[in-house]
Amino acid sequence: MTTSRPGEPGRRPGERGDVLNPLCPTRRLLDRIGTKWTSMAVKVLAEEAPDELRFAELRRRIPGISQKMLSVTLQSLVRDGLVARRVEPTVPPAVHYRLTELGLSLEGPLSALRVWAEAHMSEIDRSNRLADESPPD
Repeated sequence: MTTSRPGEPGRRPGERGDVLNPLCPTRRLLDRIGTKWTSMAVKVLAEEAPDELRFAELRRRIPGISQKMLSVTLQSLVRDGLVARRVEPTVPPAVHYRLTELGLSLEGPLSALRVWAEAHMSEIDRSNRLADESPPD
């Protein structure tokens, strides 16, 4: 299997990448969106789409996230083009966020992952309990 990027020699259009290769599109995407905070932010923004949410409202709707972590998460999402940021020149500035069209297209796959988790986490939890109760090898 080739490990070049789309458009590079050796890569055919639509060819799947090698997730073990750091240049693989899937791996690169998971590096960006693979945190719980990112998926929560996308979910909350998707619930409001196409409307915007202010930073403080986002923080209220994402239990357990710190101001710093929300800021870092949103900066990454904006940089990747998944979220749009709008600043009102007020004192203090009012900062609004919304999903872009690209960000909205990510909600479906993340929703499918949530559905899978809801269907299977009890099995994973049970496996963990059994492993914790078993004597070490």
